[in-house]
Amino acid sequence: MTTVTGLEGAGGLLRLAVRRDRVRLTVWVVALTLATYLSGNAMGTTFPTAAAIEAYARSAASPAVVAMAGPPIALDTLPGIVISKVAVTCIIATALLAILTVVRHTRSEEEEGRSEMLRATVVGRHAGSTAALMLACGASVLLGVGTAVALTGAAVPASSSWLFGAGIAMVGVVFAALTLVLSQVFTHARTVIGAALALLGLAYVVRAAGDVGRNGLVWLSPIGWSQATHPLGDERWWPLLVSLAASVVLVGVAAALANRRDVGAGLVVPRNGSATASPQLSGPVGLALRLQRGLLGGWACGLFLMGVAVGSLSNAVQDMARDNPTLVRYLAATGQGSLTDSYLSSMLLIMALLSAGFAVSSALRLRPDETSGRLELLLSTGVSRSRCLLDTLVVTALGTVVVLVCGGLGLGLAYGLVVSDAAQPLRFAGLALVYAPAVLMLAALGVLLLGWRPAAAVVAWAALAVCFVLGWLGGLVHPPRWLQELSPFWHTPAVPVDPVSLTAPLLIALSVGLLVAGGAVGLRRRDIG
Repeated sequence: MTTVTGLEGAGGLLRLAVRRDRVRLTVWVVALTLATYLSGNAMGTTFPTAAAIEAYARSAASPAVVAMAGPPIALDTLPGIVISKVAVTCIIATALLAILTVVRHTRSEEEEGRSEMLRATVVGRHAGSTAALMLACGASVLLGVGTAVALTGAAVPASSSWLFGAGIAMVGVVFAALTLVLSQVFTHARTVIGAALALLGLAYVVRAAGDVGRNGLVWLSPIGWSQATHPLGDERWWPLLVSLAASVVLVGVAAALANRRDVGAGLVVPRNGSATASPQLSGPVGLALRLQRGLLGGWACGLFLMGVAVGSLSNAVQDMARDNPTLVRYLAATGQGSLTDSYLSSMLLIMALLSAGFAVSSALRLRPDETSGRLELLLSTGVSRSRCLLDTLVVTALGTVVVLVCGGLGLGLAYGLVVSDAAQPLRFAGLALVYAPAVLMLAALGVLLLGWRPAAAVVAWAALAVCFVLGWLGGLVHPPRWLQELSPFWHTPAVPVDPVSLTAPLLIALSVGLLVAGGAVGLRRRDIG
């Protein structure tokens, strides 16, 4: 008699998932590894002397810096500064990859009906979840290894590099297991992603509160468990056992919950909607806004909080730049202005680059609707393809404006409190909008690819990654001018250092219109699905 374990077919599903995500995961791992290596090497240029390192160590003791980067360990050394600078990026990138990978191969598969078809074959109940978890954990381990190798290449001691990389990998493992639990609870993939991102934000805030207060709150956060390993400090491996134990418990909970629900359904039953639709749902614009409201709210809140965090550091710029001419030159790369204005200009650029993540994901929203068959149903109502695309892009444009304004408001609010100027929030909200055409340029590139070659739409994400590296490290690594000019952000005035000029943004906006028009033509000419 054959024993049924519920894991039958897991190996085959894992191979299928690896094949489907081989390009996506490769790009993600290589991009993060390269960014970590370049950032680590750039720190040696930014802080070339012992005096510069000592000046940074004094300024980094502020609560705002500790809340952002983690426990202040060995910041009086160059390796300590390197780890402090790359920690946030590595943690968030790894957690995001784990969350999106698990949702893609669990809840999204059920939502689109593919899991039920696979279950008709010799596939166990837990095979899909097992394959998704193994893929997410494997990708997290690869990110941890890549990070460790990159830090070793940036002159961080090998023992500390591998400890840090192990902590990064365990962040991904914990959030993969947590997302697996959420996939059993909620019915829709977008709800799972929203809940997982909310928990990621909560974990970050709890860890920040614990580090600033130096209390036990850090042990309530998965991020705190990984950073409690203290690379370059007492270097303890045992906190990773807490992450491992929590992951095992979460996987067990996910398996128990999966046995209590039907395939395609979640434990939380969505409430029935109104018998009559509201006027806001009478067209594609209202539908697109309804579907993306959670995504928009998450990005807006995240950019606002980031703006508050970086704005609160504006009073420490002079201390950080003291005895550090390289940092002064880096900030001066944005233009001729005070160090504070140069810092604020750099932060506005980073927030604009981050907001492009919302713009690209929103613009490409039609692709999952197309592959799942929902777009075809919408088109059967008499809505044209161009109308459907353009109405979706209206939400993308309005959402981009909202996200940029929220980031500018947060930055201006914190900076206004520092300088006691109530006019700064509105000022920086307006300055942030200068970057709107550049942000929408990347979304328009995605629309063009979606119209003609939807399988190549991932190039829009690759373009965003290139622009981000150029904006983040361009002042340190000095890339060729022709490469910088490929980025629409390079042509945008670096406010508040540069005067506000609408010439370049208007030309970029014209290019956005041309790309969108080209995408609309391609969408009309090709087959749907």
